[in-house]
Amino acid sequence: MQQRTKRAALAATVLSAALISVPLGSGSVAVAGVTAPRGDIGDFKQSFVEDFSTDASANGGFAKTYDGSWQPYPDAGIYSSGSQISAHDGLMDVKLDGSNGAAGTFGTPDGAWSHVGGKFTVKAKASGGDGNGAAFMLWPTSNTWADGEIDYPEGNFDASPTGYHHSMTPGQEANRATIGTGVDWRKWHTYSVEWIPGKSVTYLLDGKVLQKITDDVPTKPHRYMFQVGNWGASGHLFVDWVSTYDYEG
Repeated sequence: MQQRTKRAALAATVLSAALISVPLGSGSVAVAGVTAPRGDIGDFKQSFVEDFSTDASANGGFAKTYDGSWQPYPDAGIYSSGSQISAHDGLMDVKLDGSNGAAGTFGTPDGAWSHVGGKFTVKAKASGGDGNGAAFMLWPTSNTWADGEIDYPEGNFDASPTGYHHSMTPGQEANRATIGTGVDWRKWHTYSVEWIPGKSVTYLLDGKVLQKITDDVPTKPHRYMFQVGNWGASGHLFVDWVSTYDYEG
């Protein structure tokens, strides 16, 4: 399994993609409420939802309790999901200690790796963790970068989260379009990606469309995951809930 450390400071050439401006407030139903969404949204049919309602300790407890919802990277190198992740008060809590990061994939053991299109939504915020950061992403199950990488939200916690839509041209994958949010990692926000294979990827913040991209749109299976850094100050990344949908348009 490829394990690429994501840093907001990574230098990359901004991709000159086809960006279609869409008025804020148009598009999908907002899902920034207190509780996890239940039910379909148009052509997006809900396939998975997790609201972390069962408390679970770190050091094995979370992995066992949520083995049907979370598929962690092996505890090796910079990632130690087992020691860093717990659940309490209806939240997934990723502890940042300056020494250990965490990474893994949301979804069931069978279904997490086979998304071809869909809607992917997470409600999250950070606490502390200056110099640390996270990247939520749709990453190719093939681990072939040119099959398409979609990052949202991504960035250091002492900056504003951003979306990055990567080129699918072999050898130019580091080129990317940038989608700014203008919000604070340390406040609750709901981040969504709507992916229609081969046609478009739409980035939404709290249910409002930020940008719709029609170039470099993946058509092959992806997984929905995150990576959290381990190089900055201590703190926490909290996930209130996560939901995925299949595209059936």
